[in-house]
Amino acid sequence: MGAGLNILIVHNYYRLPGGEDVVVDNESRLLREAGHKVILYTRHNSETDEMPAYKKLLLPFSFIYSNKTYRDIKRLIAEESIDVVMVHNTLMLVSPSVYYAALRSQVPVIQVIHNFRLLCPGAALYRDGHVCEDCIERGLMCSLRHKCYRNSFVSTLACVLSLKYHRWRGIYGKLYYICLTEFNRDKLLTLSQIKKERCFVKPNFTQYKGEGLPWDLRKGFIYAGRLDELKGVKEILKAWELMGSDGPELTVCGDGPLKEWCLDHIRQKGLTNVSYKGRLGHDELMELIGRAKALLAPSLWYEGLPMTIIEAYSVGTPVIGSNIGNVAAVIEPERLGLRIDMSRGEKAIEEAVLRFLRPGGFCYDKAAFEEAAFKYGKEENLRQLEEILKKWSV
Repeated sequence: MGAGLNILIVHNYYRLPGGEDVVVDNESRLLREAGHKVILYTRHNSETDEMPAYKKLLLPFSFIYSNKTYRDIKRLIAEESIDVVMVHNTLMLVSPSVYYAALRSQVPVIQVIHNFRLLCPGAALYRDGHVCEDCIERGLMCSLRHKCYRNSFVSTLACVLSLKYHRWRGIYGKLYYICLTEFNRDKLLTLSQIKKERCFVKPNFTQYKGEGLPWDLRKGFIYAGRLDELKGVKEILKAWELMGSDGPELTVCGDGPLKEWCLDHIRQKGLTNVSYKGRLGHDELMELIGRAKALLAPSLWYEGLPMTIIEAYSVGTPVIGSNIGNVAAVIEPERLGLRIDMSRGEKAIEEAVLRFLRPGGFCYDKAAFEEAAFKYGKEENLRQLEEILKKWSV
């Protein structure tokens, strides 16, 4: 795209590593390799561990505005002659003050949409075991009754005040957006101040270049991700309980709040065909995914765009995933996997797994995975990303 740009990428790392962190690392590397200058401004939620008690009490209200972030961003823009600012996560320590610092420096801001935090304090449009769009349909105050952020009234109130304040300021209408899927974009556009012409759909990508086993040599199934209720982890293990000792092998990889529940359930129910591997290195995890019949992604919420699905496609592994939100958006039925109705719980998972095990139950389509590998590959992603940056930079 000609001369390289000076790009400031802003991200607030979560306490537990996740897909957003991988995207930030991948895109930073991709842009540098393409000749752009990338400056990272990052904060880590683990920084709060060292805070004195009085600062921790005030922390929820730093969600709204951070003078430190404002000063830091203004300084970096001036020192590095920044052309465009790309923002990923701002919670808890970065805050929306990054937007004001950039725009007052006359530098455009591109917000990458990984979740639904601009619409819902809980970010997931999910509560009490089901999808919930109350905050979209009836207003943000609904979240206070349910304490949707961290099950805390005070923290949820801080999120609500932040969203209301910055909506009132009209800041969200002044940003540009990268949405990972059309589904994400359509949900974002329910916020009236955001216009369609400011939104661009570009999926995440994978740089992994390994190969999976030939289809006829694969066996077993794998779950790789955060061990969390929203991911359908409980339903996966209950499905293996239904299949009993005659069921196929299941490998569970990841960490999260349900780790102890998973280990207890595997032990108490005698699930000898289930192995828990914990959090693995990327290459080791990809090798396991490339040996599996299918990756399981039975999410109960809409999801952002799970990196594990994209990476599964890169090694030719189909996905058994839920039929809602962004998981459904990236599974082409019968070609890249199966969509299942998770309102049926573990029974839906069991039926899909057994179908994969039947001869002819799933007709493996190598061409479909080659198409997906191109769509979610780094070359195509770089083309789209540079197109966006050229259009929206200074």
